Amino acid sequence: EDEQEQDGEEEESERSEGQLEGVLDEDTAAEGLRTLGYSAPGTEYVYLHLSLPGRGLSDINILSGYIHLQKLELSSNKINDLSCISHMPYLIELHASKNELTTYFNFKPPKNLREVDFSYNQIPKMQDLSAYHSLTKLLLDFNEIEEITGLENCHSLTQLGLSHNRLTAIRGLESLPIRILNLSFNQIEKVTGLKSLKNLRKVDLSCNKINSLQGLEEHDLLEVINLEDNQVAELSELKWIEDLPLLRVLNLLENPVQERADYWLSAIFMLLQITELDLKQLSVEEKVAAVNHQDPPAEVVAAADHRTQVLYHTRQPQRVLDSTLPAADDPYPMLVLLGPVACGKRELSLKICRQFKNFFRFGPCHTTRTAYFGEENRLDYYFISQEEFDKMVEEGEFLVTYRYSGHCYGLARDTVESIAREGLATCVHLEIEGVRSLKNTHFKPRYVLLVPKAKGKYEEHLRRTGLFSRPEIDQAVSRVDMYLQISQECPGYFDAVISTDELCEASRELNLLVKLYLGL
Repeated sequence: EDEQEQDGEEEESERSEGQLEGVLDEDTAAEGLRTLGYSAPGTEYVYLHLSLPGRGLSDINILSGYIHLQKLELSSNKINDLSCISHMPYLIELHASKNELTTYFNFKPPKNLREVDFSYNQIPKMQDLSAYHSLTKLLLDFNEIEEITGLENCHSLTQLGLSHNRLTAIRGLESLPIRILNLSFNQIEKVTGLKSLKNLRKVDLSCNKINSLQGLEEHDLLEVINLEDNQVAELSELKWIEDLPLLRVLNLLENPVQERADYWLSAIFMLLQITELDLKQLSVEEKVAAVNHQDPPAEVVAAADHRTQVLYHTRQPQRVLDSTLPAADDPYPMLVLLGPVACGKRELSLKICRQFKNFFRFGPCHTTRTAYFGEENRLDYYFISQEEFDKMVEEGEFLVTYRYSGHCYGLARDTVESIAREGLATCVHLEIEGVRSLKNTHFKPRYVLLVPKAKGKYEEHLRRTGLFSRPEIDQAVSRVDMYLQISQECPGYFDAVISTDELCEASRELNLLVKLYLGL
């Protein structure tokens, strides 16, 4: 009896030792069976799933008899041979991550195999997967792969993971229906080889050596781009992705471009369609701030100018303004003629002041541009340097300032007050930028738009003057439509609109209009 007990203990010890060596037996396999259901042919009631993670297995040949399995979980073992899967024709999902595989798909391909996970193994090379027509998901992360090959005929593949490998370039993905692509933690330097992936939704290229976003353009379905920890240094690179209509998430953390002082608002402005930048959800307020910083609406520019002029003026010694003396409830009379450059507003301003010299005096603006031929200092404009202009701003001397065609213009307080001191009304001519700012002040001028409606004739007039370059002429002509659009879309924004196609007729109309204003 003692000998029999000893023999039994030895047999049990041998079985245990076999298990310790990683050989899968029936009892252990039975512990992992899950999900009873009908077999694929529908003739038997069988177990469809087998889950044996973290069992220290190295030999699973016993699974050759488990022909009805549809899902097999073998992660975190010591397996280096999966040939038993050749006997599982109905297998749909295979999870074999964290094993000791040095090759993969070394088995007869199950017809409907769709999802495979071979991550965290020791695979050095990809193989031809032409026989795996149903494959939709392939994970090969954390291996030793140096080149993408063998996927040419995987026409169902929608998700591919190759992070933490040794890739140096993106190749071998032409015309695949991939939606999710993970190539992070490699040595990739350029975003090439993605042009034909028109179904791409999410791409992870973090932790590579990429310095340009060229190659990500024209992916109209792309929603998520992760480029964390790369070498992108210029904001101009965002031009490659600014037209992606569905882009919502971008990660550029740990790139040199982040060190730029204007990075955050500039990136948001260039990519207003995104909702998350660098792992931070974007608010509506941040997007508004980005627009106002980079390309603010005209009204925002005007409001900022008014705020600046008021701020600097309040720092100066205050006095009673002559323009406020007649009556508190009777606004100081002012006539503002506005319109595109060289449309006749200068000539008509001076003519009105001559015709109604007992009522109006012309108020020249200050400007940093040089005088055109025929213009006189202190008569047409006060021509000053940029330094002088900036000093006048800081000393609170302007009512409004604005920029046009690269030059600064400003209507000085003293210009208006000196005319008011004589008991006269002020007549000035401005561009629309100056009008927007003036509308924020306490003044209530009459605004008369002078606009040439015959654009061809106006363009020819500008050309004949010889004062303007081709781009300046194009800009002036384009602003004709802008002025007319404002007049149509904002009724009452201008008190009157006069065509300057015929200057004599325009002068007559303006003369009648001024008489009406004056009650004459």
